[in-house]
Amino acid sequence: MLELKIIGIGGIGCALLPYLARYLQSSGEPARLTLVDGDAFEARNGDRQAFSELGNKAKVKAMELARQFGGLSFRAIPEFVTPENVGTVIRSGDVVFLGVDNHKTRRVVSEHCRRLADVSLISGGNDYSDGNVQVYVRQAGRDVTSPLTRFHPEIAEPRDRSPHEMSCDELSQDAAPQLLFTNLAVASAMLNAFYAWRLGKLQYGEVYLDILEGKASPTPRHPAQDPPDPTA
Repeated sequence: MLELKIIGIGGIGCALLPYLARYLQSSGEPARLTLVDGDAFEARNGDRQAFSELGNKAKVKAMELARQFGGLSFRAIPEFVTPENVGTVIRSGDVVFLGVDNHKTRRVVSEHCRRLADVSLISGGNDYSDGNVQVYVRQAGRDVTSPLTRFHPEIAEPRDRSPHEMSCDELSQDAAPQLLFTNLAVASAMLNAFYAWRLGKLQYGEVYLDILEGKASPTPRHPAQDPPDPTA
């Protein structure tokens, strides 16, 4: 069974999940989607997040999707990803869609994936009208593309805090304004990368997006070369 972990059920996650589920169900391949988010939906976010009711985002969205896509399996983990629980959330063989809005969680997820033998991590993020998608793939214990931290010092040495370190009031105040259209563009680029990976035709490790300029610029992200063996 294909195991997919969707971490962050906000603007990007809400845009991505219905189309990911529809594609998987139409493919006929058994799949389980695990939705992970410790946050609760608030009506003030309704301009770019779609939920049928208030409550924990992972639980509400998993129930919605289960009613719509009976051929798939859904479950919810109503928690933020932390260094303590990341090992139980993400396991070898998983496909991970990461749609969080902070660098500290990106580093936790990327560093954990570096310790797994096989994993595919697709991470998307955006500011108001631009964003990027990173793809980190490991196979048989080796990097196929680079981890999220290699070309992004802001992820390697984050200055922000992850959501589990913040109060509800701090989370509300810290949230930067986002645009629905940019969330949609990033979610689409993440799904494109997933499809290319499924076909074995993924040719890039990162895509930069700007919806005002109509740009989507793919960039190869080759893994670092292993140091030479001094005993050879």
